[in-house]
Amino acid sequence: MAVNKSSISKTDSLEEIGEFWDKHDFTEFDDPSAPDADFRVSVAVPVEPDLLTDIEELAHRRGISLETLVNLWLKEKVVETKTG
Repeated sequence: MAVNKSSISKTDSLEEIGEFWDKHDFTEFDDPSAPDADFRVSVAVPVEPDLLTDIEELAHRRGISLETLVNLWLKEKVVETKTG
């Protein structure tokens, strides 16, 4: 199994990584000013199958992802609603 080189222990050997963490504690490398996690919140919204197919087709024609097209349209509608 291929393992990427660890950014902390500087090795790609599972055995050496294990030995490293046997001798160290993660708090030695913790940066209290760094955020604990970087994540985006996403929500699933049910869409009628035929409508979804049409939107997927349009997104494909524009060369963008379905998610990007839907977000663009939603932003446009929100701006239109707020200013209209």
